[in-house]
Amino acid sequence: MATLQAGRLLARRYRLIDRIGAGGMSVIWRARDEVLDRVVAVKVLAPSLAADARFRDMVREEARSAAQLDHPHVTAVHDYGETVAPDGSITSFVVMELLSGEELEHRLTEGPLPWPTAVETGAQVAEALAAAHRLGIVHRDVTPANVMMTGNGAKVLDFGIATRVGAPDEDEDGGTFGTPAYVAPERLDGAPAQPATDVYSLGVLLFETLTGQPPYPADTWEQLSAALADSPAPTLDGVPGLPRPVAEICLRCLDRDPRRRPTAHRVAAVLRDQLLPADPQAATMLAPTMTLPALPAPPHATTATAATPGPAPDRRRALAWAGAGVAVVAAAALLVPALTPDRPSQPGVLPTTAPVRVPSTAPEETAGTPSTEPTPPAATVGPTAPAADPADAAERVDGLIAAGLAEGQIRDDVGVDLRNLLRNAIAADEGEVTAAVDRLRGKIAERRREGSISPGYARQLDAAAARLLAGPT
Repeated sequence: MATLQAGRLLARRYRLIDRIGAGGMSVIWRARDEVLDRVVAVKVLAPSLAADARFRDMVREEARSAAQLDHPHVTAVHDYGETVAPDGSITSFVVMELLSGEELEHRLTEGPLPWPTAVETGAQVAEALAAAHRLGIVHRDVTPANVMMTGNGAKVLDFGIATRVGAPDEDEDGGTFGTPAYVAPERLDGAPAQPATDVYSLGVLLFETLTGQPPYPADTWEQLSAALADSPAPTLDGVPGLPRPVAEICLRCLDRDPRRRPTAHRVAAVLRDQLLPADPQAATMLAPTMTLPALPAPPHATTATAATPGPAPDRRRALAWAGAGVAVVAAAALLVPALTPDRPSQPGVLPTTAPVRVPSTAPEETAGTPSTEPTPPAATVGPTAPAADPADAAERVDGLIAAGLAEGQIRDDVGVDLRNLLRNAIAADEGEVTAAVDRLRGKIAERRREGSISPGYARQLDAAAARLLAGPT
């Protein structure tokens, strides 16, 4: 790396500022993108490796794999480039977003994380892997060194040895890529790359964040083989306060049989569920004692809060009591269930001239092969359909969001965004409701165009959102 100096311009665009990290194959530079006037990270392949076309291809494939993933917990990749110096030497580099934070590996030198922090981190990494698996990408090196803890949550780094599902899981010399303690047992036998191998590594990472060490500590492949053969089955019994479902899903990730491991999507759902109150309406206990107006519950639901009958509902009957701060909290508790894609409620059916088909909850997935996420058919909403009560429409929108999250047809961060807009629409003053609903419908259309909501769910969400403007029945 001696040929690179601060101030050098790569590809007539990226001005190197200073070195901020280094590994066995590359050096990370802070740089300025002089075209877009922003600071970025530039990962430069070592000159001795850049002269080998195989390593350049590896770096280019890393950039391509990561660039496909538009996800809040995956480091964004902006560009790939190669420059040739007058002496014929090649500089191969990847341009990424510059992160501010701390590697999870460094954080763990202080000991295990509190279990809620470990579970939150594990859920975010699982969501990132689920997004990669849906695109047929297997990371193959999920370790604490490749997870950055930032102010916006965990970010999965380094798709340098990522590959496609089903690709051979060995290098040209027959060796195994990766970090031994995090490598799934089947990879030692050269089995093709599958999402289940990432799920095993995810289980190791979660286990280490909870206990402070991986279940099978090893620095070499020989040590890993011996640990797998001789070590007792791992246990999380010693983690204070850890919910049983977290321990169960973690140990299932570590199953020796890849066919018995859950999908990354399933892991994220289970972990997210454990970060929420057991009773999603428990948040109402934070508000002063009051009589809540009755809300019609779908047939399958159990009403958790007693309510007395009131006058005919209007557009904002869920927020009929005084106090703006209390109103927002109570509306969120009543109309927006906790983000738990693992256990979505069936959305209430709107009255229409034809039946409305509701997406069903998919059976539990296993991680052996990438799953195909079904797209629900659009709801039939005829022009003569009777007007829906806005509170029922709000339940319908929220139920569709929950179902879309569970099916992987709505991206997790998009679900949060839509639910915030739904809250705003319900809480809006009479004269502002139309604008608030238009913002919600516009966001649905925008997210559909970018591919973070499937067309089927986007159609149903838009139809249900339109009914928020209906008058009371």
